[in-house]
Amino acid sequence: MSDLIVIAFDNEAQAEAAYNEVQSLEHDLVVELAGLALVKVDGEGKTHVEYPGTVGKVGVGAAGGALFGTLIGVLFFVPFAGLIFGGLFGALFAGLDKSGLDAQFRDRVKSTVTAGKSAVVIYAVKLTEDKFAAALAPYEGTVVQTSLSEDDEKALIHDLDAK
Repeated sequence: MSDLIVIAFDNEAQAEAAYNEVQSLEHDLVVELAGLALVKVDGEGKTHVEYPGTVGKVGVGAAGGALFGTLIGVLFFVPFAGLIFGGLFGALFAGLDKSGLDAQFRDRVKSTVTAGKSAVVIYAVKLTEDKFAAALAPYEGTVVQTSLSEDDEKALIHDLDAK
């Protein structure tokens, strides 16, 4: 089971500090990452995403990297209002709605990470919850979290490969 955790912050400095802390936690084996991103939404609502360089094993595997990239896109870049679903997006959203990434989760992320805020997006395959939570508590973020079973991940990767 993997966890997708979005932690929203009121300012960029808090988010950057938390982002660096997550990378340290991976080094200390508190978390094993399949993906990590820093998302900044400027005052006009434009989204900017940064990924760590070659730190750790983040994004290992083409399928896992493609899935994380798609999840970032779905959470922060795909407009939901008035979206006409093509083959790829129709299949992908159908798969998302069967997993922990349903419309309710996506809406919670959208309403939490708004203009002028920043977020750290963590896709963790292993997590020591108490140590992870204690290390990130000082940054005072708002957590939106869901879990994906192995079957959910495989189905989403299959949906991506099929299109």
